[in-house]
Amino acid sequence: MPSTTHHRLSYIEFGVTDLVAPRAFYESAFGWTFNDYGRSYAGIRAASGDGEVGGLNPQAQPSDAGPLVLLVSDDLDASVTAVEAAGGTIVAGPYDFPGGRRFEFTDPSGNRLGVFSDS
Repeated sequence: MPSTTHHRLSYIEFGVTDLVAPRAFYESAFGWTFNDYGRSYAGIRAASGDGEVGGLNPQAQPSDAGPLVLLVSDDLDASVTAVEAAGGTIVAGPYDFPGGRRFEFTDPSGNRLGVFSDS
């Protein structure tokens, strides 16, 4: 029988222009916490506190052309406000899509992400 975790998303890494602005952005907009690895990397802690789900890598190039990472929100309008207040730029939406609403934004390094809500 196949494993239920086969092909699951394990880790996402963002290329960033520096660690300070993107880290402050994600902390402020979404409450993310990080593991510090000096000036070369910041690991995004899992919400459970057990391990990491991603990282910020200043050695990699930021991109808005890669896969679109989507975050879920219980309150999409509050998420829009939080992204803008943290220094992100809304680049699409909010707009309706089958099953809910969503918007897309770029972080201070230029990475493009989306946030959706099923209501």
